[in-house]
Amino acid sequence: MTQITELQCACGQVCFTVDREPMLSVECCCTSCRTAGGVLEKLPGTPKIVGRNGATHLVLYRKDRIHFTKGTELLKEYRLTPESPTRRIVAICCKTPIGLDFTKGHWLSLYSCLWSSHTLPPIRMRTMTSDALEGTILSDDVPNHKRYAFSFFAKLLSAWVAMGFKIPKVFVNGTLHA
Repeated sequence: MTQITELQCACGQVCFTVDREPMLSVECCCTSCRTAGGVLEKLPGTPKIVGRNGATHLVLYRKDRIHFTKGTELLKEYRLTPESPTRRIVAICCKTPIGLDFTKGHWLSLYSCLWSSHTLPPIRMRTMTSDALEGTILSDDVPNHKRYAFSFFAKLLSAWVAMGFKIPKVFVNGTLHA
């Protein structure tokens, strides 16, 4: 039996499902996640996505296991720079950050704010700890990798192989100017 999880933005106008378990659940300490999170969190009503430790909790799913069922016309993208290969997808109805899309990749990193605390997949590792804010003390409850661990890339690669090397697109309806 396939596990299907239903997720939605804060106001419920954007809904989607994810099939099966995520590839990974990580906290990213990179400067880009922290910077973009800080910009998005300044939008009225946006849930907090950057944690107290300056890290962003992301749950990675194969793009072919994410199915939008309502509200795709409300999705906009935000990029730190126009040429950035990564974009943050936001539901503009309530300013809920949906995910981080590496547009050349086969996965979508969904923001933890989409889950309730009791259904949120637990963090399995921290990445990019070399970018953590000075003075940040990270707990040792999970591995803390200075960059990306071999196991991180192995998970991504094995998922891509299982997908037949396809790179599905996540469509948005324009740009969010934040």
